[in-house]
Amino acid sequence: MAKPDVVDQLPEHVASLRRYALVLTRNREDAEDLVQECLVRAIAAADTWRPGSDLRVWLFRILHNLHVSGLRKQKVRREATLVLPEAADGGQHARLELQQTLRALDTLPEEQRQPIILVALQDMSYADAAASLDVPIGTFMSRLGRGRAAMRRIVNGLANAKKIRLVA
Repeated sequence: MAKPDVVDQLPEHVASLRRYALVLTRNREDAEDLVQECLVRAIAAADTWRPGSDLRVWLFRILHNLHVSGLRKQKVRREATLVLPEAADGGQHARLELQQTLRALDTLPEEQRQPIILVALQDMSYADAAASLDVPIGTFMSRLGRGRAAMRRIVNGLANAKKIRLVA
């Protein structure tokens, strides 16, 4: 029953969400995108909102978490971009593979992407990475394994798609 309540009350909070998003992003288009994503997430997760609690606070938390997640993604892309010129020494093929890998990484759910980033890009030990994510080592290892498997499927799918285009 919470879903209709949330959806009915959303219009009251859109203006304040836009203002907050504009402060966070300092860019009108990015702010609009952030608000849109926030509203989509709020509607999808409306059953998790507790009636009687402050809807505005709940929406602001969603918006803030989306913003922080976006910043993390940008940081990974920047760090990877710094690596791209080194890959150019290996030729165009190495550079394309790296770009494919980064695109695949972007498609993973956050819980699978974070372990891969911590281990592969931040060079953390499994134990340290699990501790930084505040999850048991077993949970960390399963997320890392699922993330790596998903990355392989995505990258192999991209490679197979290119082969099919070349043959056709």
